[in-house]
Parts: sequence; C-alpha cells; structure tokens
Amino acid sequence: MRTYLVVIDDNEAARVALRFAARRATRTGGAVEILALVPQQEFVQWGAVQATMEEEARLRAEAMVTQAASALIEETGVMPSITVRQGDPVTVVRELLAEQPHVAALVLGAAASGNPGKLVSHFAGIDAGLLPCPLMIIPGSLSDEVLDRLS
Repeated sequence: MRTYLVVIDDNEAARVALRFAARRATRTGGAVEILALVPQQEFVQWGAVQATMEEEARLRAEAMVTQAASALIEETGVMPSITVRQGDPVTVVRELLAEQPHVAALVLGAAASGNPGKLVSHFAGIDAGLLPCPLMIIPGSLSDEVLDRLS
C-alpha cells in the first residue's frame, strides 16, 4: 500500500503537510503514517530530572500526534499509523525510512516564511539524491482550499 510519511510538530506547516498527505492517500487508496519527534533533552546532571524532562517531552508529542490523528480521521476518514520517536530528527527519519520500504513519499511542511525548517533544508539539500522515496515539500502558506484542489 502506498504510504505517505508525514513528520509533524506544533507548527502550522506540519498541519498543512498532514492535510495534503491525507487528501493524497484518500485519492490514491493509500495510507498515512504520522511521525512525531521528541527532541533530545539537554544533558542534566541528575538522572531523575532528565528522565522526568524526557517523559514530559514524550507526553507532549503523544498528545500532539493524538490530536492531529483525531482531526485527520474526522476530516478525511483516513486512519493513520502513529510513530513517536526521540532523537536527532534527520537520523530518526532516515531510520524509519530504512525500516519501512513501503513508504511512497516523505511529506514535509515548509515554513510559510523564513527558514523552511531543519528537515526540509536537509532532505532537499545535501541528501536530496539519497532518499529511498520522493520528497514532497508542502508550502506552509497554502490554504485548505488550495490544498484540496492540489491534492
């Protein structure tokens, strides 16, 4: 099955990318996988404090991805797969793509202005030719109406 892998965080560009991927999946009989990244916490001298900080970050990521998945199901009827991982974003995405050869496209949202984001810059830059699937960069400035028309 054609699967669109969408990396989300708490910015508007990620919401736009998820909407685009869901619409494409609906039209092509595909699926959506949502990847939520838990940022690495700065090293803290006391292990219990660091463990608490990591758990709080994971809970925030899980809540964000649950909310995104609920909106996706309600709006499109597409039931996404959900993955939450901690680590360097580029490394995590590479590992997931290596583990899941059925991914048909990596879908990333680019910020509406300024720096497009770490993942977009990386995968559209130095590693553009090394991906095992196409990269879809969805401009964060697109309205829902435009997304619906394009997808």
